[in-house]
Amino acid sequence: MTDPSTEFGEELRKRRLRAGLSLTALAGAVHYSKAQLSKVERGLKTPSRDLVRLCDAALGADGALVALATRTAPATPDEDEPGQLEEEEWIMELSPDGPNRFRTVGRRKVMGAGVTSLMTWGTAGAAPAAAASGAGMLEASRSLFTHYRRLGQSVAPALLLPALIAQTHTLRELSAHSNATDRRQLLALGSRYAEYVGWLVQETGDEQAALWWTRRAVDLAAAGGDQALAGYALVRRALITMYREDAEQTIALARRAQSGALPPRIRGLAAQREAQGHALAGDRTSCLHALDRARALLARHEEGSEEPVIGTMHVPDPVSMATGWCLVDLGRPAEAGEELDRQLALVGSDALRTQVRYGVRRALAYASAGEIDHACALTEPLLDGVAMVRSATVTIDLRRLARVLARHSDHPAVRQLGPRLGTLSRSSTQ
Repeated sequence: MTDPSTEFGEELRKRRLRAGLSLTALAGAVHYSKAQLSKVERGLKTPSRDLVRLCDAALGADGALVALATRTAPATPDEDEPGQLEEEEWIMELSPDGPNRFRTVGRRKVMGAGVTSLMTWGTAGAAPAAAASGAGMLEASRSLFTHYRRLGQSVAPALLLPALIAQTHTLRELSAHSNATDRRQLLALGSRYAEYVGWLVQETGDEQAALWWTRRAVDLAAAGGDQALAGYALVRRALITMYREDAEQTIALARRAQSGALPPRIRGLAAQREAQGHALAGDRTSCLHALDRARALLARHEEGSEEPVIGTMHVPDPVSMATGWCLVDLGRPAEAGEELDRQLALVGSDALRTQVRYGVRRALAYASAGEIDHACALTEPLLDGVAMVRSATVTIDLRRLARVLARHSDHPAVRQLGPRLGTLSRSSTQ
């Protein structure tokens, strides 16, 4: 069988010659060394994904080189499974020295553990809650949720997760003692809390736990009569495959979430995620079409619902921001940098996590475009924020940025930035 590196190298050389480019000219276009490109063309070196994307765009391959370089697809997130919300105990362990844990166990296991030193209380046998209690809890919990999401922009996920998990549990338990109307609203709000917990758990790097919480969010929403959140769960699962750089599964999951029965906002967010999948595949035309579809759908979103908005609340123009994001993966870093410049100027200064996420992406774009001084100047003020928010997803792009800058290790700005950038790109987010 032909070595995949040899096959890619032969195709790269064939397309380069067809385009009338010398090895030196292509190296200048993609900001890689001529020696490295030569090794790739001869099959002596496996190309990085970033190099593949840049070559694909420079040679107008429309994703053909990306497809050729793709190896076996990464594992797909588990399929959604029916929840067992009424048949499990939630146990949270809080440690004064930092590491906290959350786990679920069956009730029989808890009963058989014989742990008598635990402080226990319960709601079994409680009288029905007064209507005012349910309404009061809804009002307070909605306000708290907004504050928690804002706080989540500037602190590590581990600091918020205990409070959010406890609030989710409280809403779930109170719903069992409320009238039908309050019960539906309490469960719907509880589902939003659970979905946000899932996102923060993903930020710690625990994909399986993130999927578990997303399924719990779907269960809570369905129990309250809301079937739409199951569609958004597909968008969340597609986010996990996107960070795994699995274009095929990202596109497939996002397309499943674009059923006409779902609200326009969920379909719009799904179309946006589909665009990111097409960008990973190097398919610029399909990416732009999906972005157009996302913009049209998100414009149809009706304001006025009392429930918290699904998806980001800190990006004024999510489709344009996603466009900048996609242009990096499409091998068009200079265009990406310009678009991300425009969009980051619109993000509030208090939205630190958002600033860091897209700021690192912007620095990656400029570094990939060969603007090393500018990339380093953009990166340096972000590093304190990176340390504060401790995001596993941001770290993925930070590592990509570190790899690009490492090719310019003799550059003064890179030498100055290198030690801290290296430490943060290797650090645990737990």
